[in-house]
Amino acid sequence: MNAPSPLNDFSLGVVVGLLVGEGHFGGDGRQPQVTLRMHTKHERLFRWLEKTVPQGKLYGPYTHGGRSYFQWMVRGDYLRNTLAPLIADCITDLDGHAASRFQAMCERYAISLPIASTSGPSHLT
Repeated sequence: MNAPSPLNDFSLGVVVGLLVGEGHFGGDGRQPQVTLRMHTKHERLFRWLEKTVPQGKLYGPYTHGGRSYFQWMVRGDYLRNTLAPLIADCITDLDGHAASRFQAMCERYAISLPIASTSGPSHLT
């Protein structure tokens, strides 16, 4: 069984939902990173992310090519040891495409994850 989530169920659901719908799972060749980039009109949501996941880093606002956006990233030990296992617990049942991108990131950067249960997220039981 996974360690208790540092996020409550609501916060974890919002974070995973944002990452499934708008996030990018990748890295810089040396370390994995999860990136969320959205229009500046979502600033309040990014400020919530700053408070909810203080291990992440918010960049921006940027203006490029007529677009204004913020970019939020999570890297390092927090991603490897805490956030990735929480995402893994939820993502497979939500979206196959996002799950495959997440799994590719984990494989490329040797993030070992606990075996996912077939009965659903363990943090909800």
